[in-house]
Formats: sequence, C-alpha cells, structure tokens
Amino acid sequence: MREALRAAEERLARAGVDSPRVDAELLVAHALGVSRTELYAEPERDAPAGLEPLLRRREAREPLAYLLGEWGFRRLTLRVDWRALVPRPETEVVVERCLALLAGLERPRVLDVGVGSGAIALAIADEHPGALVTGVDVSEQALSLARENAERTGLAVELRLGGIEVAAEGWDLVVSNPPYVAPEEIEALEPEVRDWEPRSALVGEGAHEELARVARTRLLVLEVAPAQAGRVAAALEAAGYDGVSITRDLAGRERVVEGRQA
Repeated sequence: MREALRAAEERLARAGVDSPRVDAELLVAHALGVSRTELYAEPERDAPAGLEPLLRRREAREPLAYLLGEWGFRRLTLRVDWRALVPRPETEVVVERCLALLAGLERPRVLDVGVGSGAIALAIADEHPGALVTGVDVSEQALSLARENAERTGLAVELRLGGIEVAAEGWDLVVSNPPYVAPEEIEALEPEVRDWEPRSALVGEGAHEELARVARTRLLVLEVAPAQAGRVAAALEAAGYDGVSITRDLAGRERVVEGRQA
C-alpha cells in the first residue's frame, strides 16, 4: 500500500491536482473502506483492487467529492454527485450568517432558492431545529439529490420544484447561492468545476438583483463572487433593504451580502 500511495500521488500531481497526497490517501482509504487515519495502521497491506478506476477518474479531474460519494458540510455529511455543486467552505459562512440573523426567532419560515444538494437548507434545519425550511430548485435532478440527503440526515425540510418566484410568497428569511459565474468566465475555472459540475448551477447573471426585487422577506442572505459584492449590496439598498452588510469568507474574500426589510 505504501507503493500504491506513492504512485497515486505522483500520477495525480502530473494530472495537475492541487493536493495530490491528500487526494491519494482519501482515494486509497475509500477503496479500502477505511478512514484516512486508519490507512497507516497496517501500511504493508495490499493495495485495494478498486483503486485504479478511481485514480483514472481523478486524473481526468473529476471532483474528489464525486468519487467519494459524500462530502462534509458543517455538522452534516451529505451525498454528492453530478446532480449538484459540491458544497464549499465559503457556503458554510452563508449558513453562519443565516443562523445569526435567525437567532431569537422561534419558528422562522426560511426559503433556500436553488437548494442543490440541500446543504444550506439542511444545515439551517439541523442547527435551528425550530426553523420551517423550504428548498426549491428548477432542476428535478438536484431536488432528487436533496431529497436523498434529507432522508439520509433525518431532517425535515420541504423540497419542491421552483425558482426565484417562490421568494414572493412571503418569508422570514430567504437565502440563495444562485448561479453567478459570467459566461465568459467559465473557461478560466478549474477543470473540476468547468468540466464536471452542473453548468446550470454555475453560470448565470442577474439572479441576485432579481431576488432583491422579488423577495417578500424580512431577511435576505446571498452568496456572491467577491467582485460582485459591492454591486449586489447596492442592489439590495435600491430595493429598500436596510442594514445591508458584506461578510468575508475564511480566505478574506467578500462572499456574503445580507439585508433587512421591515
């Protein structure tokens, strides 16, 4: 297995993977059915037979999360695959801001527009047990994944087909991580994102501004690309939101825009 790890690391490095050693360890552990920390308990064991297909897929820059079939998000471990974006650390900051705004509200009605894998909706339901959470998506495939994750976690959320128009129904908080990559920017993204994640969940323009206009909500929380934060904040102010603020992610990038309405 030592040799298998070394060879896997070298192959992934040649393929341009950013963290070849970590990815090699996770793939070997996954093929063996053990945790990454358990790999070195028996370092002389045979390399797993199922490793080669996983390595080939990772060499093709398929996201590691898709190969593992699950990914951690805050306190949850969610199923992930081609039907939705991989949950990202910066989106955990979105949930953090939602929970801070919902503190003190006993039974808030929360809407997640573009629910994807269910990460945001399920994390809010998990960490604010009183919240009545609804998630909508225009993709039936994404909704099927979100339903699987709701069943997997045992968390009660309403999931239904829909888009920005649902935000007009009236909510205590509306949250969204909408498509915000400009069409001309897609080719500059890493292969894991550009070639494998659903483009409909990535590429789009104007969703933040439309949500600011359409949503009937006391609180609005939006994930943005760092370069968009100022423009989106101005759109919220123009739509009548007060106390508009921008929160940075763990890397120091402007990532979350939020506002309040009476």
